[in-house]
Amino acid sequence: MSEFSELAHLDATAQAELVRIKEIQPIELVDAAIERIEALNPKLNAVVTTMFDQARETAGGELPDGPFTGVPFLLKDILGMCQGVPMTMGSALLQGFVPDHDCELVARLRRAGLIFIGKTNVPEFGILPTTESQLFGPCRNPWDTARSTGGSSGGAAAAVASGMVPMAHANDGGGSIRIPASCCGLFGLKPTRARNPLGPDFGEGWGGLVAEHAVTRSVRDSAALLDATAGPDIGDPYWAPPMARPFSKEVGVDPGRLRIACVASLEFPVHDDCARAVAAAAVLCRDLGHQVDEIPMALDIGSDHFAACVKTVIAAGTASLLKMLGAVREQVEPMTWALNEMAGGISGADYVLATEQLQRSSRAVARMFTRYDILLSPVVAEPPPLLGTFDAAPDDPLQGFERAGRYVHLAPIANVTGQPAMSVPLFWNENGLPIGVHFMGRFGDEATLFRLASQLEKTQPWAHRQPAVSA
Repeated sequence: MSEFSELAHLDATAQAELVRIKEIQPIELVDAAIERIEALNPKLNAVVTTMFDQARETAGGELPDGPFTGVPFLLKDILGMCQGVPMTMGSALLQGFVPDHDCELVARLRRAGLIFIGKTNVPEFGILPTTESQLFGPCRNPWDTARSTGGSSGGAAAAVASGMVPMAHANDGGGSIRIPASCCGLFGLKPTRARNPLGPDFGEGWGGLVAEHAVTRSVRDSAALLDATAGPDIGDPYWAPPMARPFSKEVGVDPGRLRIACVASLEFPVHDDCARAVAAAAVLCRDLGHQVDEIPMALDIGSDHFAACVKTVIAAGTASLLKMLGAVREQVEPMTWALNEMAGGISGADYVLATEQLQRSSRAVARMFTRYDILLSPVVAEPPPLLGTFDAAPDDPLQGFERAGRYVHLAPIANVTGQPAMSVPLFWNENGLPIGVHFMGRFGDEATLFRLASQLEKTQPWAHRQPAVSA
């Protein structure tokens, strides 16, 4: 394993095993990852802050005995607060901000033995489903550098897909783990609400829409990482239902005959490639013995009223952050400020009404999951879009935000309901672009998703696929 490029093909579990059996030293893994970042990042712009000196120092010291001891890892530049390392959230407003503590999730990632080597590119405050901030510039998709990585965890997805690191921190407030996973051909699971902590600085994000986890190349990495980080923190406003056993124990377990509802008709258009991906996944699931029923999306999910309620929550959440930071117009991007101004017209009663409506929608979705185990749908409404697709005209700063609402498809449902959901890389179109397939499970039931995902991974593996820009 002396060749650095060979390490890029191993998942985090395999890299940790090499360290455990003393076939390789952590410093060798770190140096190899740094070499890959230095070679690939000029083409992709995935990593915006490097921590190379700290990583080498950490690798040479005494490391915790965790499931990923010695494995290099990238933190997302949103919520991944790391003591002594700048965090910008993709905004010039936060240039110069250096946290004086680790957030709880980062502390748990450290205890898992991971070595942080940098922070990844994001859109400003994670609002858009593409990674093209004015501060850092566009992150490019390693499958086609003219196209978006998705967002907001786009830098993380580009880094993992290209082989810089085997997995990377990500978070998801409306699809921000699953969308980049779809665009970049990765596995991306959004856990149940409050499965991972957001403290001590946040109790919840965007009214409970935000969840923390990662993008990975393998299902087993995602499961083992969630085992290492899951669980309530002191003072959390609510907890996820306790897991019956470690999620890593679910990988490879027969999921049984699942009842899968496949969304066959929608109120808004879906690209043929995305529809074909879902149809192919439905056939695959039937071949594996699962019951797959095509159903119309008869709920109000996807309606203008539902979208308006989500917009109210995001606008209010954005405005609260800007107020906390004392922002002025010139310090943030036009779209961000437009959301802030929109929030000025939202009363406290409007916000409560919006959240109540979203909770009613959540209960309607939950009732559907008394009949089905899984909801199958597209992740997004089209293949990875060209960079610039979400740009706005000077006289319409919310144009890109409105465009994003049509692109993200049904992904935000899982954020509203708090249910776990995953993007699985089962389909590539004729242009060689990855298109993920979306599976949503019932609240608290990541176990079934990991079982199904590992079954799909074994039946139709994806790890051998390499993008044009890769190690």
